[in-house]
Amino acid sequence: MNASSTIVTAQNSRPGAAIFYAGLLCGVMDISAAFITWYPKGIMPARILRGVAAGALGPKSMSGGWQTATLGLAIHFFIAFTAATVFYLASRKLTFMVRQPFIYGPIYGVLVYTFMYWVVMPLSARPPGKFSLFNTLIAIITHIICVGTPIALVESRFPH
Repeated sequence: MNASSTIVTAQNSRPGAAIFYAGLLCGVMDISAAFITWYPKGIMPARILRGVAAGALGPKSMSGGWQTATLGLAIHFFIAFTAATVFYLASRKLTFMVRQPFIYGPIYGVLVYTFMYWVVMPLSARPPGKFSLFNTLIAIITHIICVGTPIALVESRFPH
């Protein structure tokens, strides 16, 4: 082992790095998917971000400006980093999660979706929306591809 591979291994063994890169990738992919999914329906990114902020501020966030959208983006990334942290902590005990990221990443994505839509959102200040099977399927697929899988893949690159 040469000096540069020792440095890479030492850097990769840091929990903060694993969580940071997994959370960053998850956050960027998930919000990008939301923008791409809803833009053709006329829903602009700022509206999506204000919708995220509605979890904390309630319906009044929808009439907010760029500050409210920025708050929504911060909340979004807080959630992404939290999801990465939970996966990291669980995978330290359940190491199979990072040994098979293409199996356990999608499963984790579904678990994150379930927790967000069935626990967090009902407890938030955001008013409930009308149920749509299409929107539900899109949300589940997005959580599989853009949340669980990237978190599992990134964190599988870090030693346990």
